[in-house]
Amino acid sequence: MSFTLSHTGPDWPCQVKAPGTRDWERTATRWLRELLPARYSGYATITRHHSVLARHALLQVQYEIRALRVGMQTARSELRAMGTSDTVIENTIRLYAIELEQLNHIARGVRLVTDALLDGNSARRPRSAAQPAQAARPAQAVQPVRPAQPLRAVRPVQAVR
Repeated sequence: MSFTLSHTGPDWPCQVKAPGTRDWERTATRWLRELLPARYSGYATITRHHSVLARHALLQVQYEIRALRVGMQTARSELRAMGTSDTVIENTIRLYAIELEQLNHIARGVRLVTDALLDGNSARRPRSAAQPAQAARPAQAVQPVRPAQPLRAVRPVQAVR
């Protein structure tokens, strides 16, 4: 059995073996699971399917990034209103900036691992006659979603005398 090594780049997580090496998928899924809250380990759909696990890990990291950005934008005003000293506020903002940089690095790693996992899965899965190639399907136009009409207050009907 031969293994192919690939250059993974600087954003590849050090906890994950390179694609093509022995047990690399196991290390990839373990790393992705570690990015999720512990309570998610009980959901078989997430833990058994690489695509669902990878998608959810990326969503989790993206939401953490969003929360940090909000924290950075509001730290001065909200922490000052809570009586926090300026030194602590500035240290908190620096902490947020460092964490934001780390989360962006993790997000790039999740995308790389996801691409590698999905490439490996598509190579193993034979295409059946019921699943024609993507190129053979005509592209369908995406219909824009119309916003729901706002609800109007309805006045109660008064009885006629």
